[in-house]
Amino acid sequence: MGGCHCGNVRYETECELDGALECNCSHCGKKGFLLKFVPAALFKLVKGTEEDMTEYRFNKKHIAHKFCKNCGVQTHGQAVAPDGSETVAVNMRTLDEELPQDLPITKYDGKSA
Repeated sequence: MGGCHCGNVRYETECELDGALECNCSHCGKKGFLLKFVPAALFKLVKGTEEDMTEYRFNKKHIAHKFCKNCGVQTHGQAVAPDGSETVAVNMRTLDEELPQDLPITKYDGKSA
């Protein structure tokens, strides 16, 4: 389980806390995201609707960054993976479960992508 700060947006997902991706693009870097990509079928909004969220797209506009209209916390992004499958980038910092101190983090050079 996870969600935004005010609780208007809540989600369930199946993702292992076995690693995260840290992107240095202008968006992710400024927000300090730790991301975990999961198939869209493993992500479900349990509270909130599209009307409770705002979408932000930038650069190539491939990722729909979703955030709560009330508190502004970005819980996830939706996109299509290079293999054509629908995927969700979960902002692991919005999970209810505390992240392990020794969580392996893979650096991604989004500035060059």
